[in-house]
Order: sequence, then structure tokens, then C-alpha cells
Amino acid sequence: MLILNYFTMKEDIKNKIEQLMAKYPKKESALLPALRLVQKAHDNNLTHELVNEVADVIGVSHSRAYGVATYYSMFNIDHVVGKYHLQVDTNIPATLMGAVKIYNYLSTKLGISHGQTTADGLFTLSHVECLASCGTCPVIQVNDKYYEMMTFEKVDMLIDSLRNGIMPELPVVYNWESKCNVLLKNMGVENSTHIEVYKKNGGYQVLSKALAMAPAQIIDEVRNSQLRGRGGAGFPTGIKWSFIPKNNTKPVYLICNADEGEPGTFKDRQILANDPHLLIEGMAISAYALGCKLAFIYIRGEFSWIADILEKAIEEAKTDGQLKDLDIIVHMGAGTYICGEETALIESLEGKRGLPRMKPPFPAVEGLYGCPTIVNNVETLASVPFIIDQGADAFKEFGGPGGYGFKLFGVSGAVNKPGVYECPMGISFKELIEMAGGYSKKVIGVIVGGLSVPILTPEEIERGEGMKMDYESCADYRTALGSGGVMVISDEFSIPEIAARTIKFYNHESCGQCTPCRMGSGMIVRLLEKIAAGNGEKGDIEKIIWFCDNIKGNTLCPTGEAYSTPVKTMVSKFRKEFEQLIKN
Repeated sequence: MLILNYFTMKEDIKNKIEQLMAKYPKKESALLPALRLVQKAHDNNLTHELVNEVADVIGVSHSRAYGVATYYSMFNIDHVVGKYHLQVDTNIPATLMGAVKIYNYLSTKLGISHGQTTADGLFTLSHVECLASCGTCPVIQVNDKYYEMMTFEKVDMLIDSLRNGIMPELPVVYNWESKCNVLLKNMGVENSTHIEVYKKNGGYQVLSKALAMAPAQIIDEVRNSQLRGRGGAGFPTGIKWSFIPKNNTKPVYLICNADEGEPGTFKDRQILANDPHLLIEGMAISAYALGCKLAFIYIRGEFSWIADILEKAIEEAKTDGQLKDLDIIVHMGAGTYICGEETALIESLEGKRGLPRMKPPFPAVEGLYGCPTIVNNVETLASVPFIIDQGADAFKEFGGPGGYGFKLFGVSGAVNKPGVYECPMGISFKELIEMAGGYSKKVIGVIVGGLSVPILTPEEIERGEGMKMDYESCADYRTALGSGGVMVISDEFSIPEIAARTIKFYNHESCGQCTPCRMGSGMIVRLLEKIAAGNGEKGDIEKIIWFCDNIKGNTLCPTGEAYSTPVKTMVSKFRKEFEQLIKN
């Protein structure tokens, strides 16, 4: 058993924390990055004493710092992890692609289970929630490094290498295709993250054009394009921008939401990791239109290597003179689904627990530090340069009234080529699946917009002329486009086990602020796990439906509806499967 020794923070770490504090308008925002820094400097472990020292340096109370450290799942507070922390994603997309088998193989090989550490202190094993690697699962995160498309043989290679003190390179080939050549145009281009390559292909020319326009012209062009937010909610971007108060005298902030935590969604990381300057140019144009001088990229904490890519790209852009009137701070989260919600993200960025706020006031009026704030998704901001360069009408040549523009779709599960596909909005679901190589097994269900949208049967999708991948068509088929994360479920799995794993995720990620969500999700977990184990009782199905009906619309943020609607749909559409697991 490993014993957690008492650590004292070294002076150089304190100096680095002070440098972090100087970056932000309010020093408290440095709390998350400071805790990450200290944990990494102490063998990926935190103690209560270290948290107190961080609090003293930043100037916040010990209780606030401890509350933050215990809220986010990536902080190993008062429990020891080994030299190599092996974290296996077992969420729904990963499960559909064999992750549970990989986890069980690792568990047997190392002789440990979830949360345990080998006697030599080398390995700690954990099963974790979605790592946004849905198209390349099974995935194992070892400390800060992803190992994707894992097999038993690759697991053996990985463990043998780690025993020798070497973090190996196990490269993978990503599946992708573009019908639009906009958001993925630099995929596969050598050195695509470098500014020289980006500029050679026309990069930052649109920013020069935008800076010669009036800010209102840019907002009007984006509004006329009818670009809708690509994070899942689909709110019109130009209208959102116009909510900034006209007589505002406070600073305006722009936040790029790169948290990408919705299971089934792995599109944004393609832009972040392969074309960071496209995002930066989109942010620079948007910031100019909004009168913003300081912007943030809030990126999920597991994407540490992508954060490094972004930091380098921002420095390149500054050196090249592209960000004369704008600073961009890359701010890493620490593992919580709820921070994908914009007000929870803002709370987190302010150095607090990521708890959703009551609305109104909306962030555009009173957001970060009490100032007008716009929060947009990665894909949304990366679409802005095309709109300003080619015009709103050119953007609307893609798609149709059900949704204009180009869109990234992540396809995972029972298809032959899981990956990311850039298509015009309104592409048929059938054609999208063909791009992904077609079904690989017999299909019993499909989720088309991330885990929080209602499931469809294959027969439902093919009804009439077949569903199209846009907002209106998905709504007509009684589901939602959401984030465009498509998960194809084969007959290798049962819907009751999928439903049980779904609600377990949302129960784990509930911030606990709202009683219906906190208690209701827990009750549904118990009921569904009991049914999935074959121990269901008469009345259990009715109880699940009752909980779903009474959670929906009774929580501060959309999380309650994000699980109550899809869970109820699974139970209702596949009720016979659930009934077969009820005793007597």
C-alpha cells in the first residue's frame, strides 16, 4: 500500500503560481491551473496541505480551495495514484467499441481493480467517463497521454514498455472525410499546426479583411448566415452576439468552449489538434466584432497535449502580429461534464466549483467577472472565417432551411470506419453512414446527436424518405441533432444495459445542486441496474418513467433533461426488453 507523504511546495512552484495569477483579470482564476501545476509536480498527487498552500499563495480561503480540489475528478486529493495512472474510458461509445473487454484484460493482467494500485506502486487502474476519443476507442489515458485503438496485444506492449520506464509511441490512423473542405481542409497536411503552413494556404487573410470592416457589419454577416451554435443547443450565433448591451462600459469577454464532454462527441479536437490557427483566426474576428480584448479557450483537462499545441499557435500568431489588440488565454478544466454548460464553465473559469448559475441574467449581459460574455463552441468559431471571407450567402449554399452551413459529424460504434466527417447540413443519415463505411453488425438502435438525445430504431430512421442530419429533420423524427455525435448500437448489446450505463454517467456528473437531478438520477441508477441484472420487480419501469417525467424541466441547467428524455425513450421504445428482465 502506498503512503502519501507530506509535501511542501517548492519556491519555484510558488513563483509559477504567481505568474499564472498575473495572466488573469482576477487572481482567483488561477486556482485550477495552480492545482494542476502542483499535482503534476508531486507525482500526480495532491494533499490537503498542498491545497492549503495553493490557497495561501492565491489568497483564497482553504475551504474554497479544498471545495474546488474535491469537485473536479482529475484532482487526486488525499488518495495516492501510482507512477502510471491507467484510465480506461468505459462510457457508451467506448463500450460499443470493446472498452470493457480492454479494462477487464488490464485488471486481470495487473491483478488490480478500479482505484487500486499495484504493490510496486507502478500502476493505478481506473475506469473513467468519456475521453472524447469515441472514434478511436478503446482508449487508455496514461497520465497525460492517450493510447487509442487499443487491443490486447497493444495493451501487452504498453505495459511492458511502462515497466521499463518508457512511455511508448503507439500511433493510430484516424478516419475522416470532407465533402466541404472547410473545417477539415488542413487534415493530413504536413505541419498543419504551424503558422507558416496556415498562412501559405490563405490563413489570416480573412482577419485582415475583417479588421477593415465595421464590427456591426461582421455581426450582421454572421446573423444573416444563420449559423447556429455547433455545441449542441443550436442557438443562432449572430443573435447571441447581438445580446451584448449597446451602452456597455465594462470589458467584453469571449470564451471558446472546448470542453467537449458530451459522450459520442469528438469533432472539436480535430480542429484544435490539427488546425489551431483556424480557431484562433475565428476567435480574433469574433473578438473584434464584439469589442473584446481578452478571450479564453476553456479546454477539457484531459487534452493537455492539445493545450500545448494551442499555446504554441497563439504565441506564433502574436509574434506574427495577428493578435495586436487581443490576448487569448488557454485555460484547462479538470474533469467535469457539467462545465460544458456555459454558466458552469464561467464559474469554473473564475476559480470556483463548476455549478450552473440561475438565468437570467444571461452571460451576454452578466457573465465572466460580472461582465458581458459570449461563449461559443470550437466548431462555431472556426466557421466564422468562411462566412466573412465568402459571405453569408455562400455559407447558406451548404445545407438548407433545416440548417445551413457545413457540419462535423463524429460517427462511432458499429460502423466500419468510425471517424469524423465534414458534410453539408441536411446530408441524409444513410449517406453519412456510407461515408463511415456502413454498418459492421446488425443494428438495434442509433443515437444521432450525443448521448443526451432520444434513441431511434433503424426502422424509424428509414421512415419515409429517411432522416436528414439537420435540426428540422431530426426534430421531425423526434430526436435532436445535438452535437452531431452519432453512436450506432449493435445487437451485441442490450438496450437495458445501455440505459443503465447512460444514467450511471449522468448521475456521476451531476453537480448535485438541484435535488431532482441529484436524487432522481441516483434512484434511476438503482432501478436500471437492478433491471439490467435481471432482478427487476413489478412497478420498476413505471417508477423510472415517473422519475424522468418529474426531473425534466425542474433543474437549473439542461442536464436533467439531458438524461431524463433519452432514458425514458429507451425504456418506452424497447419496453419489451426491460419487461423480460422483470421477475414473475
